[in-house]
Amino acid sequence: MAKKSVAKNYIFNLSYQILIMVLPLITTPYLSRVLGAKNIGIYSYTLSITTYFILFGSLGVAMYGQREIAYLQDNKRERTKTFYEILLMRFITLGISMIIFYFSFCMRGEYKIYYLILLVEIVANSLDISWFFQGMEEFKKTVLRNTIIRLVTVFSIFIFVKKPDDLPFYFVIYVASDILGNLSLWLYLPKYTEKIKFKELKIFRHLKPTFWLFIPQVATQIYTVLDKTMIGSMVADKSEVGYYEQAQKIVKLLMTMATSLGTVMMPRIAHTYAKGDKKKLKQYMNKSFAFITILAFPLMFGISSVVSSFVPMFYGSGYDKVKILIAIISPIIVAIGLSNVVGTQYLLPTKQQAKYTISVTIGAIVNLIFNLLLIKSLKSIGASISTVIAECTVTGLQFYLVRDQIKVKDVFKISYKYIIASVVMFIISVCVGSLITNNLLSILIQLVVSIVVYFGILIIMKDKFLNEIIEVFKSKLFSKRSKV
Repeated sequence: MAKKSVAKNYIFNLSYQILIMVLPLITTPYLSRVLGAKNIGIYSYTLSITTYFILFGSLGVAMYGQREIAYLQDNKRERTKTFYEILLMRFITLGISMIIFYFSFCMRGEYKIYYLILLVEIVANSLDISWFFQGMEEFKKTVLRNTIIRLVTVFSIFIFVKKPDDLPFYFVIYVASDILGNLSLWLYLPKYTEKIKFKELKIFRHLKPTFWLFIPQVATQIYTVLDKTMIGSMVADKSEVGYYEQAQKIVKLLMTMATSLGTVMMPRIAHTYAKGDKKKLKQYMNKSFAFITILAFPLMFGISSVVSSFVPMFYGSGYDKVKILIAIISPIIVAIGLSNVVGTQYLLPTKQQAKYTISVTIGAIVNLIFNLLLIKSLKSIGASISTVIAECTVTGLQFYLVRDQIKVKDVFKISYKYIIASVVMFIISVCVGSLITNNLLSILIQLVVSIVVYFGILIIMKDKFLNEIIEVFKSKLFSKRSKV
């Protein structure tokens, strides 16, 4: 099988990540005004409940399946067997989860109608085979599929969601886009698989390994979804969930720019590990750390510097609390970015699941404890503080557990210039923003100034990784010109 280009896969994945960043910039201001903080809170709360059932029904299949398919890229028959074994096991577990969800939430309660709609979301997840194509490093197919579905979703929102009472339509659009998107990938499947007899399949041989990846995924969900569930349960005002949801949405949209490489690199590192090429493995890791940190630090400081102008312009009136929440949550861009490299890109592909599990489980416990201590009194602010503490705990533990394989001082040597440049950029951006009263104008000028200052400092400091990127662009540009 021809070797896929990491650069091309990254470009496809990054293009999609940019798209999903741009589209919420269109829909979020609209929905925040049309639905209001309370309805957004109801949506976030009920979806968080549904997510648990999807999680428990999926086990650790997506991450496990992607890795196993990556190991078998060059063996069509074995990857076909592995694919159908994992798929059938997922059908069974998600089917059980769906039945429990129906009898627990869909038959009673004030949010019954929303849970009935979200029941279909569990079905949609059982049909998701994107993990197979990611394992094959065929990112173009998943990106094109997702792009079309996302665009249709945006148009549907503007057509069907026009007032607070249209909240059920918003749920339907969300679920329909997922199920149609997941079904579309099945059209590509015959090219990558072959006919196989059912009696050859050993479905439950994957149960134990997926369970060990399931534990850390449960733990991760505790500090990514449980926050919203706990705010909704412990605080009477559902607007608090809405504030927290909107703050998380912006920070995590920025975070995807830094972590999008992880989706591409995991199957590549798994394949490299399977071949025993340790030198190439180390090169990939160093590049990942450089890439993550050159983006994560300026994104963290950048959003914090413009938050006073951004929130009122983007969300409208009534969302002032989101300013504080974004500023508090923004450090997770760096924390999750680094843990994405150590955990997702390194520990999982190199079969060190135990270390990964320990880190995220302890992080989940830390998050739960701080949520119980802080949410009642500080509401969404308490949940935000808990999230940051939990993510920093996970990242710190992962670095400690791989201290013999990855040196923190080596990562610092790669990233210290980005920290210095980001701090200087932040100070200048805040000063510029304080001089301009128009929110939109302030954001635009701060953005331009921040980019110039940040990359200008890195060029002055002669950053090696940035110079490599510039040289690659130059060579590509000149090669294109020479062909003209």
